[in-house]
Amino acid sequence: MKYTDVFEQCVNRSIKASIAVKERLLSSPDFVSTVAKVSEILVDSIEQGNKVLLFGNGGSAADAQHLAAEFVGRFAFDRPALPALALTVNSSCITAIGNDYGFDLVFSRQIEALGRPGDVAIGISTSGNSPNVLRAVLVAKEKGLCAVALTGCTGGRLKNAVDHCICVPSEETPRIQECHILIGHIISELVEQAIFHGQSSFSRS
Repeated sequence: MKYTDVFEQCVNRSIKASIAVKERLLSSPDFVSTVAKVSEILVDSIEQGNKVLLFGNGGSAADAQHLAAEFVGRFAFDRPALPALALTVNSSCITAIGNDYGFDLVFSRQIEALGRPGDVAIGISTSGNSPNVLRAVLVAKEKGLCAVALTGCTGGRLKNAVDHCICVPSEETPRIQECHILIGHIISELVEQAIFHGQSSFSRS
């Protein structure tokens, strides 16, 4: 096993790097209050009969699907479904829009079709500069949606385009994505608990 020692070092290094970024989250200005505020906005939106629209590219597309599933399925306990859509899952829609209008419109066109005032649009981009995510949040705001972004260190162009930007203090894509899922899980937990009033001890198989 000629790689064992090197791999073990890499495992330790990666875990320590991930922990370090999460520790920086706690000391980042406004991070905790922004996550709490976004969670409150989602609770208010859903309780008023609105929905959540999530989108991103690549790993961020997978994150959008993951978090939509936490709302529609369940996070920590059995309860009624919550309305959330990942705009990355309809391959016919994405390829048709991409082919006819261009890839930059694959999310904004869906926001035009599905977004309603009071909904919450959550764009996920590690760089904060993905053109199709940026365009989607701009359209979302034009239509009266609350626009939220999950990004990396600087927030990129998304930071000033959305109502609330949650920036992970790192420039490394894997570390940012790890934190995005952590943030998404925290938000899912808070929303589920607030709407359904803590009906579980958070046990989950």
